[in-house]
Amino acid sequence: MTLETSHRPILLVEDNPVDVDLTLRAFDRRKLLNPIEVARDGQEALDWIPRWEAGATLPLVILLDLKLPKIDGLEVLRQLRERPVSRDLPVVVLTSSSEDRDVETAYRYHANSYIVKPVNFEKFMDVAAQIELYWCLLNHPAR
Repeated sequence: MTLETSHRPILLVEDNPVDVDLTLRAFDRRKLLNPIEVARDGQEALDWIPRWEAGATLPLVILLDLKLPKIDGLEVLRQLRERPVSRDLPVVVLTSSSEDRDVETAYRYHANSYIVKPVNFEKFMDVAAQIELYWCLLNHPAR
């Protein structure tokens, strides 16, 4: 991991406080260097776009839940892909939904990956490890 990518945040878009805590604990246990920003609903996630357009540091990856208050995750993804500043950001859908319709729509809106959240903490640790390995260590992000 380069110094530049280790300082870029991960944006976690998740409304469930238990899942936020689980994700933060999993990444903390993995000793992930990247700061984690949390948006607790779809509108909070979209509120980041003007900040990025104004020069705020882009996230290394966005972990996006689909079942969100205010604006659902699929609509968030669609709007992210419409804006030049966020069009190429890696978005990993991390959700409890395994519905074919959600999977197909997420990929039609150019999600980079679709992961169904495991309910077991140890299995979630495995998912966190894979996210860290690929998106934070192996992937070469656009600037």
